[in-house]
Amino acid sequence: MSVRRMMRPAIAGGLLLFGGGGASAQRSDQMVVVRAIQPGQWVLKELEGSARKLCLTEPAKLLQIQHGAAQCQHVLMDNGPRSATIRYTCAGRGNGRTTITLETPRLITIDTQGVLDGAPFSDQYEGRWAGNC
Repeated sequence: MSVRRMMRPAIAGGLLLFGGGGASAQRSDQMVVVRAIQPGQWVLKELEGSARKLCLTEPAKLLQIQHGAAQCQHVLMDNGPRSATIRYTCAGRGNGRTTITLETPRLITIDTQGVLDGAPFSDQYEGRWAGNC
């Protein structure tokens, strides 16, 4: 097998990992975990204590909790049946990496870290479905 042929998988993997190919920026609705999360009223409790309620009509919004509605480019790092990880960059606002783990469609954990407007963040949440909005 030639060196060139052996390098193709490594180059393709690098492009996916670092966002060099169009296929790496998959839409969030292609993420198995995001599709499984039940829309409705959710309570997100930080592992450090505080909790907040939100009406979740689009579960993909959980991917960039700290950056809210900012327009960000997402790169799918892992897309398993129970866990998904994305890396994202928001022009002029910062970046982040979020992992969502699905316990059930009504119970999730979120681990997110990154930089928002020059300040680092690292948060862990437990999300519980609380009913319809």
